Amino acid sequence: MNDSIWAYHLTVARFEDRDLTGYTVEAVDGSIGKVDKHSYETGNSWIVVDTGPWIFGREVLLPAGTITRIDTAEEKVHVDRTREQVRNSPEFTRGGHLGDAGYHQLVGGYWGGAPRF
Repeated sequence: MNDSIWAYHLTVARFEDRDLTGYTVEAVDGSIGKVDKHSYETGNSWIVVDTGPWIFGREVLLPAGTITRIDTAEEKVHVDRTREQVRNSPEFTRGGHLGDAGYHQLVGGYWGGAPRF
């Protein structure tokens, strides 16, 4: 697993004191939802995205390393993945996956192995 996928890029890390809840999340090819929850835990940083109706209200866990930019003026989080990659990502279950090391490894493997754009 690529552990760096769970760390914010240096240009993004300066926003670690911000509450990103409610920010719109933009993939490289369009909006994918809103930040529902986020973490700045060292070595385990992530955002949970509520995808809304476009994939049936599913929630998705995105490691911090997928985030390329945070626009505080427009309240947007930009990720370097496509909507299709998000749609095909491992299923996230609130309360059941955040502390699960196996799920963490599964998600890290999926996003760490996914091509960046």
